[in-house]
Amino acid sequence: MLVLASNSPRRRQLMALGGWTFTLIPAAVDERPLPGEPPREYVLRLAEDKARTVAGRAPQDALVIAADTAVVDGADILGKPDDAQQAETMLRRLRGRSHQVYTALAVLRLTDGVLLSDLCQTEVPMRHYSDEEMAIYIASGDPFDKAGAYAIQHEEFRPVEHLSGCFANVMGLPLCHLTRTLKKLGDPPERDVPTACQAALQFNCSVYPQVLTGEL
Repeated sequence: MLVLASNSPRRRQLMALGGWTFTLIPAAVDERPLPGEPPREYVLRLAEDKARTVAGRAPQDALVIAADTAVVDGADILGKPDDAQQAETMLRRLRGRSHQVYTALAVLRLTDGVLLSDLCQTEVPMRHYSDEEMAIYIASGDPFDKAGAYAIQHEEFRPVEHLSGCFANVMGLPLCHLTRTLKKLGDPPERDVPTACQAALQFNCSVYPQVLTGEL
């Protein structure tokens, strides 16, 4: 039995692409970074904390899947904006430049306590969207529950024109990384994940073969 330790609609959408049957038990943890904590260690710590937090509320035969995503620019982790001014500041900062998105996965098998972690990093080159486009997007309200104040999949704003890494990672759940982790724990997907993911996200992914074979 799979348990997704998240209430994110985007993660639910992506999980469904693999054909897995799963239930939801959202995890509530303190998401503040530790002093001087690098982004990689930060997302890995939170993903593992989320998995362990949910373990006590999940069925004892469950595989608990937890994830944490961070938008990183330089040494700074960009969270969700509190208001329109913060959203504008973040979007201006990211415009026309590249930043990184990190997602850590932690899968905890409750029957024996085995925990497997994985990490995906995607370089995200933002396009030179105009002030008017940015203002319309902020007015839509979409940035306020998004780290970095944007959704890569937003059909009108489309902040990224060319991406060579994992699109699903930027949405919050790198599906091929999850696939290879669940295979190690004996729960492969019911569907062809790369095909389903590319069709749903309308994105031609060039990295999935290396991810599935462990080269990336």
